[in-house]
Amino acid sequence: MLDRLIGFLSSGENLVFFVFSLVAICGAIFMISLTRVVHMVMALALTFLSLGGIYITLGAEFVGWVQVLIYAGAITILMIFGIMMTRHRGEAETEPQRPWHNGLLLVGAIVLFGILFYVIQNATITPQSAPVDPKDNTLQIGQLLFNQYVIPFEIMSVLLTVAFIGAIVVAKREED
Repeated sequence: MLDRLIGFLSSGENLVFFVFSLVAICGAIFMISLTRVVHMVMALALTFLSLGGIYITLGAEFVGWVQVLIYAGAITILMIFGIMMTRHRGEAETEPQRPWHNGLLLVGAIVLFGILFYVIQNATITPQSAPVDPKDNTLQIGQLLFNQYVIPFEIMSVLLTVAFIGAIVVAKREED
């Protein structure tokens, strides 16, 4: 099994994928572990950026750049604006000290990683033929989005606009 791992990491593309995956996992762990909200948002942005890198590594350049522009850019900025517009109390909640808690979390994470690694290594995956031309996937995504899925696309834009206006209204009420 170790020779499979070494063979996997010998390719540069696989190594970059592994690094991006590790950064995404670390960013997600930091996001749920940190206590300050701004630090949590920055860890989430790190996760979004690394997911964009994974998409680009897998050959989905359009989805990767959309991930970087929309999630790592716009959503992260929107969350920071939401944090800045709301009022936060300076009271820090104290958690009871549990020294064994972090050790159990580490053991659980290692066991989960081991199980996932074993299952992925022993899985037989048959290659599928892609109906999309890999050199021109952006054109086909655009044609599908603006021809077949134009109504759901417009509904989502209206829903996001209403949600943003609602967040501003709620923030103004808290301020008064």
